[in-house]
Amino acid sequence: MTAIFITATGTDVGKTFVAASLIRHLRRMGRLVDAIKPIVSGFDPAQAAASDPGVLLHALGLPATAQEIDRISPWRFRAALSPDLAAKREGRSIEVDTVVTFCQSAIKQCRDILLIEGVGGVMVPLDEQRTVLDLMMALQLPLIVVAGSYLGTISHTLTALDAVYRRDLKVLAIIVSETPNSAVPLDDTVAAIARFVEPVIGLPRIGGPQEPRPGARSSATVAAFDRIFGQ
Repeated sequence: MTAIFITATGTDVGKTFVAASLIRHLRRMGRLVDAIKPIVSGFDPAQAAASDPGVLLHALGLPATAQEIDRISPWRFRAALSPDLAAKREGRSIEVDTVVTFCQSAIKQCRDILLIEGVGGVMVPLDEQRTVLDLMMALQLPLIVVAGSYLGTISHTLTALDAVYRRDLKVLAIIVSETPNSAVPLDDTVAAIARFVEPVIGLPRIGGPQEPRPGARSSATVAAFDRIFGQ
């Protein structure tokens, strides 16, 4: 049984896109994979299938029913704000210790491999004092850090990694999810970040917002994904 936490350098850089890609890769490998995204901001019940939990469920081959969404994402907020502010807008709050317990329970129930997708970036606040980094420190899981390929991502990525490394958390890989319409080529971004850390994997976003077109992933990307999971 293995669990991996997927975090990011910021919001909307492609965490769910990467998580869904990894789920599909694991399923092709014949692994028994499950995924959770405990906290979701910007959730519209009327667009559940297109939400982050909906995308993960689709990758898992499961329907985006209210029951399944509640199972993998129990903390859902309508406002597209940081979780602490989104919760406050609804007169609610996030008990971080309860989120930790939820994740630990999911890990125990997992038969093979569990992917836990975080919310926002490494330092996004969850309550008045704690951030996603505190959640990751409590869980002590190996990390996949997702970055975009936009101008400025190199600094954002190295800054996020510095925060993670200072807490002695293990990073399995940095995955650069191609930013749509970016003037910076994906390969150039990957090469620049790889001068400082490794391994760095580039994931093209060809053929739609949620999944690369068939054959879009290079053999090198597939091999890199295999290495993440010990194949």
